[in-house]
Amino acid sequence: MTVKIPRGIRNNNPGNLNYVGQPGAHLETGVPCPRFAAFPTMADGIRALRDQLLRYGERGLTTVSAIISVYAPASENPTGAYIYALCSHMGVQPDTVLDLRDPATQRALIAGIATVENGPGHLGLAQIDQALHAAPAPSQPVVEA
Repeated sequence: MTVKIPRGIRNNNPGNLNYVGQPGAHLETGVPCPRFAAFPTMADGIRALRDQLLRYGERGLTTVSAIISVYAPASENPTGAYIYALCSHMGVQPDTVLDLRDPATQRALIAGIATVENGPGHLGLAQIDQALHAAPAPSQPVVEA
């Protein structure tokens, strides 16, 4: 029996973010209609999802209902079921205002989105925490004189 790894996990993109030129990412390959970003590491994909959630917050999208209505629109997804699943996972109401800069909120949102997008068991809380708290890699190697 062959186990099929979900697309978001294969792409190191647990949120199934569309490819829009994110730093370090490339358009996924090996699928008939490429659309999603593929990241070098899962930590990069986790941080990209966090960054997207922060951008939503800057635009005033601060509830699960508001975020998911844009993130997973009804034209492509069962948005109501997505909102319900994420709210159940987080223990909040659809219109509860979230502090998207709060690490615990980021962790819960990322874990919930990854579960809805890929199914359970692919992304652990420790992996999310490590990605969110890791120092970004230096852009250039350090050269000592």
